[in-house]
Amino acid sequence: MLNITGQGTAHTCDGVSRRDFLQVGTLGAAGITLSELERARAEGKIRPEGDRRSVIMIFNLGAPSQFETFDPKPESPAEIRGPFKPISVAGGGFSICEILPRHAEHGEKFSVVRSCHHTAAAVHDTGHQMMQTGRLFTGGVNTPHAGCVAAYLQGRRTDLPAHVVLPEPMGSTGGNLPHGQDAGFLGKAHDPFVLMADPSKKNFRVPDLLPPKSIGEARLDRRRKLRQIVDSTVKDFEASENAKLLDSSFKAAFRIITSEKARAAFDLAKEPRKVRDRYGMTRFGQCCLMARRLIEAGVRCVTVNTFLTVFNEITWDIHGTKPFTSIEGMRDIVAPMYDQAYSALLEDLSQRGLLEDTLVCNLSEFGRTPRVNPAGGRDHWPQCWSVYFAGGGVQGGRVVGKSDPIGAYPAENPVGPNNVVATIYKSLGYELETELPGPSGRPYPLVDQGTEAINELF
Repeated sequence: MLNITGQGTAHTCDGVSRRDFLQVGTLGAAGITLSELERARAEGKIRPEGDRRSVIMIFNLGAPSQFETFDPKPESPAEIRGPFKPISVAGGGFSICEILPRHAEHGEKFSVVRSCHHTAAAVHDTGHQMMQTGRLFTGGVNTPHAGCVAAYLQGRRTDLPAHVVLPEPMGSTGGNLPHGQDAGFLGKAHDPFVLMADPSKKNFRVPDLLPPKSIGEARLDRRRKLRQIVDSTVKDFEASENAKLLDSSFKAAFRIITSEKARAAFDLAKEPRKVRDRYGMTRFGQCCLMARRLIEAGVRCVTVNTFLTVFNEITWDIHGTKPFTSIEGMRDIVAPMYDQAYSALLEDLSQRGLLEDTLVCNLSEFGRTPRVNPAGGRDHWPQCWSVYFAGGGVQGGRVVGKSDPIGAYPAENPVGPNNVVATIYKSLGYELETELPGPSGRPYPLVDQGTEAINELF
């Protein structure tokens, strides 16, 4: 991944690592060429809506309880239904938990899938992989994140990257497997651009979008001329694939650090204070606002991690004992922050005319056990949980699938991670039969044979 703010050792007086700045010229995401894009369209891999569609993937790391969010069970015994009551959503004809009242005000904009499940291990890492790539990391094959696939198939629209991760990649969640937030076998050229900063902080800035003051335009121009000399002298290297990747990467990164539009898209100070307050001055709230700005500026995919780890902070991981969270902590801290930011995002996208062509999908790695545990929390449960979608061609106000009376297993229309990712691809206008260049150059299907999108959403 290309980090905007890295961990270099030598810094300028502005706090920017010289090494990190130079890395921007060698590790940036390369864009797809026009001929490749036109070929993809001609072969029917990308439908017309793909030119205008974008996606914001909100990943609820830690895994919310379906009972305390989108699949309340008020008729079940207390140890199953939990401490909260259901409320009806506006215009939706279904109920959600009372700790998400602002969601309820926008029920006509989003639809819930209550029958998501998988059969892999009940650990965070596996769910992270599967829900963002459609596949589990097996046999050494690291499948790319859906946003990285978008970067490969269509490239960037503007000087901005095709895929951005906010605020940081997922950190430790108890395992040592890939989290599914990179380009995998597509190669680092299609990795996401990563912010590596908290935009809610008063001193927030994105330093590496600008060269350090000590590296002026004249110096950048000298670097370009030096590259021209190297390119004209070493013709054998110039003809190689590595040289082509390096040149494309350098040009892409140079566009980012010198583009006024790119700098402006990351600059939350340009937003009225009233708008920033509507999203909430939290890390997640300001990431959601930045996601809207990036989509508006032409980014194809923005991934927002609600949390970065499940340890020693209040998250969705409500086991009930430290270092995890209690149900009360979810009610008092997590839900209000999340409810405020998500409702502001939907409202903002809708008012700006962006929601119709922006899929907002809210995912998590699994659900929570049907029964409250002795510590007053709920444990990992991949057998059934809820995810939800808005915009990007999805019809709001619907419930797809159904869980059994105690929320333990799908009772109707079971949906797997592969179907979730296929739904993202459908919204983006990609034909599911499309093949990617897989490991060792072998064709690799976008989704496994027989996989369908959740068509009831559209």
